[in-house]
Amino acid sequence: MLWSQLQDQAVTLGWDFYLPVLMFVVLCALAVPVWVSIGSAAILMLIMSEALPLSLIGESLFDGIDAFALTAVPLFILTGDVLVRTGLSRKFLDIADALTCWTKGGFGSATVLVCGMFSSISGSDAAGAAAVGRMTISRLVESGYPRPYACALVAAGSCTGILIPPSISYIIIGLVLGISASILFLAAVIPGLTILLSILITNIVMNRLNSYESGGNITVVEWWQNLIKALKSGWYAFIVPGIIFYGIFSGSLTPTEAGATAVVVTIIIGFILGTLKLSDFPDMLLSSAKVNGVILPIIAFSLPLAQVLAILGVPQGFVYSVTSLTESPAILILMMVAILVIAGCVMEATPNIVILAPILKPLADNIGMNEIQFCVMMITALGVGFITPPLGLNLFVVSGLTGESILNIAWRAIPFVFFMMLVVLLIAFVPEISTTMLPEIYK
Repeated sequence: MLWSQLQDQAVTLGWDFYLPVLMFVVLCALAVPVWVSIGSAAILMLIMSEALPLSLIGESLFDGIDAFALTAVPLFILTGDVLVRTGLSRKFLDIADALTCWTKGGFGSATVLVCGMFSSISGSDAAGAAAVGRMTISRLVESGYPRPYACALVAAGSCTGILIPPSISYIIIGLVLGISASILFLAAVIPGLTILLSILITNIVMNRLNSYESGGNITVVEWWQNLIKALKSGWYAFIVPGIIFYGIFSGSLTPTEAGATAVVVTIIIGFILGTLKLSDFPDMLLSSAKVNGVILPIIAFSLPLAQVLAILGVPQGFVYSVTSLTESPAILILMMVAILVIAGCVMEATPNIVILAPILKPLADNIGMNEIQFCVMMITALGVGFITPPLGLNLFVVSGLTGESILNIAWRAIPFVFFMMLVVLLIAFVPEISTTMLPEIYK
């Protein structure tokens, strides 16, 4: 009803919208920090439009980050950092390798599994690509993989970081759109695992076509012995993800409580193993603080930005403009997916969520898309953008890590992008993939 009324007239946008947007693009092109770019654009938009008194900007900033769910963000980031420092991330790799060594492409599959697990806990695809890449790329090359393909594999595996709970991106989009993070975690399980499976299958297929990695020549008994040996050596590494996943999905812990528990348990394990010392804490906290220092200002500016966009009628205008071109839900969904993938190529998930979620959500509502399905589709499409040639963020991370040409890596990433895109389209057009595990009220 409301959207039918809004579509009766177009929303006219003037320089009070276009000039701040232009300034945002220019600042990003000049490599100005994203939070500064967003903040400057939001303040300029407020000044030019006079939509809100500037005296309210400080209150809006604090309101933007005054949410209990947000305390989970630094906790998960710190957990990821501690996992690396204590050596637990390497134990994940050893066990994953033992689990998958029975098949050709086994170590490649192990790399993907560890990328997904580490990135989801640490909350950063880029951090996952860097941390796991250091451990695996050389071993992948030794196993027979070309270096560009090894880089593409790590980049693709790390994309799952924002797709598999407990992803920080779901906490942020839940905050921006007013949706429970726990519900989004539950909805993301099947789509996240489907994306992970598509990467694993792609690697197995590419391996069989090109014979990169030998393997699969061991008996069941040998495989079982290797797995038992790896589990005996590093079973305790799974205490941390076990606490997180069981706590959140059983309803025993909120994401914030799960993050706090994970940090404490990881630190205790590090002290018991002797791999963590009190002298490590300053560097560890500083490293995590730097990541948080990038994320939180972006979230803080999300509220005043959303307020001024709503007052100017930008979401309504976007819906009107797009639906005036076509009324086909299928085409509109494809347009949203294309926008999100392109956006994921050039910016991290957090600024994309802050900017695009309030604009695209009304369009999704207008075509009758389930709001939970929309959130999962958005995060998944952004994740695909991270490895989409030639600008995918993860491609640049692994290129910087290895010195390999970005174009060589991008070419090898195309099969992964293709199959991941198929999953995105399934999520976009089949609501059940995102809603099957949800209570009936959210379907």
